[in-house]
Amino acid sequence: QVRVIESGGGLVQAGGSLRLSCTASGGTGTPLAMGWFRQAQGKEREFLTAVSWSGSSTYYASSVKGRFTISRDDVGNTVFLQMNSLKPEDTAMYYCAAGPSLDNSEIGYDYWGQGTQVTVSS
Repeated sequence: QVRVIESGGGLVQAGGSLRLSCTASGGTGTPLAMGWFRQAQGKEREFLTAVSWSGSSTYYASSVKGRFTISRDDVGNTVFLQMNSLKPEDTAMYYCAAGPSLDNSEIGYDYWGQGTQVTVSS
């Protein structure tokens, strides 16, 4: 019953920035832990970052720490992924997921968005 929808993907040059957003709606209406993953062509899905239901705790993969920042809007149950200093290897389909608690594994999330494509050109 929870619907997760991402948006904000697009084409950006290397070194540029992009901001993704994700909204989880329906279900119980209570805040959920939410995370961001990505999957590049020919590769497995990769955990990027996650934020707890309260917004007080965050996890970052080493590959994006210092470049990507996750935040959430407590009122609207919306999370954002600010991506700076983008590299061509960041090109992937980016997915937002929601679950009962903060996790760095796909199995920790019950609800997934459809994905939004991010392409970084050199």
